[in-house]
Amino acid sequence: MAEVIHPEEQLLEIDVDQLLTKAMELKKAGFRLSQACAAYVNEKFELSYSFADDKTYQYTTLRVVIDTDTEVPSITDIVPPAVFYENEMKELFGVKIKMINLDYENRFYRIETETPFGPKEAAASEEKKEEA
Repeated sequence: MAEVIHPEEQLLEIDVDQLLTKAMELKKAGFRLSQACAAYVNEKFELSYSFADDKTYQYTTLRVVIDTDTEVPSITDIVPPAVFYENEMKELFGVKIKMINLDYENRFYRIETETPFGPKEAAASEEKKEEA
């Protein structure tokens, strides 16, 4: 029976200019990208890139908090499967991710609303709540 290890999870809030370096460090240490996501909170984007080590069960999340007009470098040169997460961030939230290896140019999903979870839609949703 395999030994179960329960390490503490790490959440590292980093600057956008550290993203590529930290992603490369985690990859070289044997971690794999397990998920990436975006959220629009307090008029900023919070991007989370979570990496897992399948041998030690260590889980590390890189969190980048940026203004809505900040450009983010793609990590797809380092972690190719990030292409799906980054296209989703770009299309659904409006995150400005540059140099995605396979950029679907906002046609990853078949949706009618442009950036449905981004700043414009969030503002419209708040206005509707206030009117009610």
